[in-house]
Amino acid sequence: MTLVELPRPAFSLPPHWRPVAAARPAMSAAWWQWVASTDSLTARLMAAGAPGQFRVRLLRQTIGLPFQDEAMALGIAPRRHAWLREVALCIDGTPWVVARSVAPLEQLQGKGLGALGERSLGSWLFQQPDLVRGPLQATASLPRFTAYGTPDKGRSPWGRRSVFQHAGLSLLVQEYFLSTMADALSLPSR
Repeated sequence: MTLVELPRPAFSLPPHWRPVAAARPAMSAAWWQWVASTDSLTARLMAAGAPGQFRVRLLRQTIGLPFQDEAMALGIAPRRHAWLREVALCIDGTPWVVARSVAPLEQLQGKGLGALGERSLGSWLFQQPDLVRGPLQATASLPRFTAYGTPDKGRSPWGRRSVFQHAGLSLLVQEYFLSTMADALSLPSR
């Protein structure tokens, strides 16, 4: 991996993250099942998209500066370099979810995350016996990371994030559900 400072999109505002329970009144029951779930999103997508083929499309994996709210969520200094990974979770080649993961560099030693490639982070995370997931937060804001370039850009009903803890590693995982998923599963707009 190379050390790169990623450009900041000029159009994006920081998401308004709030506890998932606070977002519940604005969310349909169908979306609540997705946004508030604490099990593996990979497993849920595979089941919901069956018999379609699930695939992780690696959009970017590098070392760079996290956004300020990401650094705050991880408890690190905003100008501290971190491992950044952006992916699209696809069914039959169509992105249903875009995700961004952020971890402090000094905590990555021996974890093997740099070698994930197009393997799902969830398939690694949920195999860790000491895994602890922090509280879920939700947003109705758009994804603002640079690699977000799916055909339905601008249409993301909900996003969620939480910090996972495992063997001294703090890992922020942010997942944005796309309208392509909503359309395929006949989910309401909100």
